[in-house]
Amino acid sequence: MKLKIAVLAGDGIGPEIVAQALDVTKAVCQKFGHTLEYKSALVGACAIDAVGDPYPGETHALCMESDAVLFGAIGSPKYDNNPSAKVRPEQGLLAMRQKLGLYANIRPVTTFPSLIHQSPLRAELVEGADFMCIRELTGGIYFGRPQGRSEDGQTAYDTCVYTVMEIERIVRLAYDYAMKRSKRLCIVDKANVLCTSRLWRQVSQQLEKEYPEVATEYMFVDNAAMQIVRGPKHFDVIVTENMFGDILTDEASVITGSLGMLPSASIGVHTSVFEPIHGSYPQAAGKDIANPLATILSAALMFEYAFDLPKEGKAIRDAVAAGMAAGIVTEDIAEGKKAYKTSEVGQWIVKSITN
Repeated sequence: MKLKIAVLAGDGIGPEIVAQALDVTKAVCQKFGHTLEYKSALVGACAIDAVGDPYPGETHALCMESDAVLFGAIGSPKYDNNPSAKVRPEQGLLAMRQKLGLYANIRPVTTFPSLIHQSPLRAELVEGADFMCIRELTGGIYFGRPQGRSEDGQTAYDTCVYTVMEIERIVRLAYDYAMKRSKRLCIVDKANVLCTSRLWRQVSQQLEKEYPEVATEYMFVDNAAMQIVRGPKHFDVIVTENMFGDILTDEASVITGSLGMLPSASIGVHTSVFEPIHGSYPQAAGKDIANPLATILSAALMFEYAFDLPKEGKAIRDAVAAGMAAGIVTEDIAEGKKAYKTSEVGQWIVKSITN
């Protein structure tokens, strides 16, 4: 199979962690007999510095002609809290989401035995937790119009807007993912208060009839936030609107014990983007100390969901699990034991896959 990917390393630690994920991707392609074609492009602060645009036209063209995008991180202290900056790196991420039609953000929440003691939850609650959060990414209050301030500045307003098409698209995707997992779906809304949530529930209940194999439940967002903490093993697939998803996915990410371990995927109309959930961590840039595992696991997601190659994704997951069990980890999770460099962790996983 021929795999064509765009590589957008971005800022900060992005180039270092993406380099390891790309090496792992090459190793998997070699092992399973796939042909890999990849090209790199600029995004974020480095793109502003080079061409004045955080998401240049050349980068977008490359993404559009690729089957998937392997993405690092965006952000630079140079542009943080800088009122004179006319363009910010984060605008590149928003532009990429809009132009590629990235309508669904997918975050698997998986626990690792060696990190359970770092979770803020008791071990018996979190051990074995394995669920997926699917967040609608292009609608809702973040994009609704009108929004703004009154002339006297004393009132501010935002508008939450959803269409049947947007809801149906994301809920159907969630059902498709549930069918590939344990066939359980939790649809999160606030239908007792919000009109948009009532539309979400109406559309979801219609779609539910098409998936009789899936056990569907509906949960108000405040209850869902509580249940993720009280009993994360209850969930398999969660789907919700943009702002609720933004909050719930951050909450869920903490229970695993390390943000450096969590991958994500943004599913698009044109192509999909695979990236770690952590930021650019500029303090560690160039030091070869950043944890590459979330980015490497994002490559596993890429094989599974962009190319429908589950065995290849599993090979990466198994190698990551073996590395963690052997203590081949970076300083953020080494806990006083020997800490390995970013490149050493990545290359250990490469050798584990190829041997």
